Amino acid sequence: MDPIRERQLLINRRHFFGRMATGIGTAALGSMLNPSLFAALTSDTKRYGNLAGLPHFTPKAKRIIYLFMAGGPSQIDLLDYKPELEKLHNTELPESIRMGQRLTGMTSGQKNFPCVKPIFKFAQHGKAGTWFSELIPNIASIADDIAVIKTVNTEAINHDPAITYIQTGFQQPGRPCTGAWLSYGLGSMNQNLPGFIVMISNGKESDQPLYTRLWGSGFLPSEHQGVQFRGTGDPVLYLSNPAGVDSAARRRMLDGLAKLNTKQYQAFGDPEINTRIAQYEMAYRMQTSVPDLTDVSKENEATLEMYGPDVKKPGTFAYNCLLARRMAERGVTFIQLYHRGWDQHNNLPKRIREQCKDTDQPSAALVKDLKERGLLEDTLVIWGGEFGRTVYSQGKIEKENYGRDHHGRNYAIWMAGGGIKPGITYGETDDYCYNVVENPVHIHDLNATVLHCLGIDHEKLTYRFQGRDFRLTDIHGEVVKGILA
Repeated sequence: MDPIRERQLLINRRHFFGRMATGIGTAALGSMLNPSLFAALTSDTKRYGNLAGLPHFTPKAKRIIYLFMAGGPSQIDLLDYKPELEKLHNTELPESIRMGQRLTGMTSGQKNFPCVKPIFKFAQHGKAGTWFSELIPNIASIADDIAVIKTVNTEAINHDPAITYIQTGFQQPGRPCTGAWLSYGLGSMNQNLPGFIVMISNGKESDQPLYTRLWGSGFLPSEHQGVQFRGTGDPVLYLSNPAGVDSAARRRMLDGLAKLNTKQYQAFGDPEINTRIAQYEMAYRMQTSVPDLTDVSKENEATLEMYGPDVKKPGTFAYNCLLARRMAERGVTFIQLYHRGWDQHNNLPKRIREQCKDTDQPSAALVKDLKERGLLEDTLVIWGGEFGRTVYSQGKIEKENYGRDHHGRNYAIWMAGGGIKPGITYGETDDYCYNVVENPVHIHDLNATVLHCLGIDHEKLTYRFQGRDFRLTDIHGEVVKGILA
């Protein structure tokens, strides 16, 4: 390779300015402490830290609330009604349907694959007569506000690669997640709160782990990683000052650290040094903004009742849903809720009842609450997991003890709000709920559509790393126009 060209590839824009403009560190610090003095923030964008040129076109949504049901909810028992399974119950799944599907380690040793009908009743709801299980009556009550997509699909068949895939666009770890991409591209509408916040709640049986890299920034600057809010103690670690340290002392300490870090930046040009300065300043501002955000005592009783009996218990899904609405009001760009416990390989009827009891009412309440406050129009709500469940049973068929294995060929999610056509069902699966027969939606297509709702062309939001331009949808993805309003 030409040595001059090789040298050019080794120097990125940030390192160039770090070495050539010794005052940029001070300027960066000044912009963090008083952004109104800098032209990068305009009254037109009303965002802090967004990339020039974004959004690419007028967005329908300003923010996302992603209700991620970790473990894989059974679409057969919740959102994809298959009346033919009444006749097919306890019959062998035909090889012509299974078509040599790759199996997980949990069922690879099975010799038989008996079909299992759902034991729960389904009924039609809303103007379009959308089918919902009796397990989710509250979600059914918002049928006219949501779009049910029955044909989401993925190649991944195990939890970690599947969650990593839908969250980052790749099955192997190391790439930025959706929230990090949006924080990088769109920034935040509130300089006193992170642009990307994560909350986790647990079902009664939650044995499937979640890794912090799922809300990591990958090769993007680390300031774009998700900030996890906890269910006990301080919502954010080290939010409170330690004993003997008051706000004034904390301010003096941060000012001193900023000067030291600025000198380091001038010497080395490492962009992560500026990230460190920015994160310290954000942490300082959060000491005031977060306590106000998490104080749900200011909510009226009617609102609290709408979210259900667990809404006053920090760490529950109901509490997190209410906080998500409060974050949406305050301009947080990406709000990710994980609810663990959907991996139901056995005892599915009992366990799915418990999961729905935890999540059904708060999920519907969130949509209703956003709508009542005029926020649903520009807030995109997504509900779904990393894959679905198989029509065949794991182990013996027993009314209250059967389970279902992982199934990525098709599964169901629902979406509501900013840019999504309400009151529709999109896509169709076969009578076994095993294969897509109409309008497939790959997870790359789903992510392309999510970005589209936010005014982003998924092919243009890229980041150069190790000589290649990366994006959330990798080299794939088509916007699903059939679900757009």
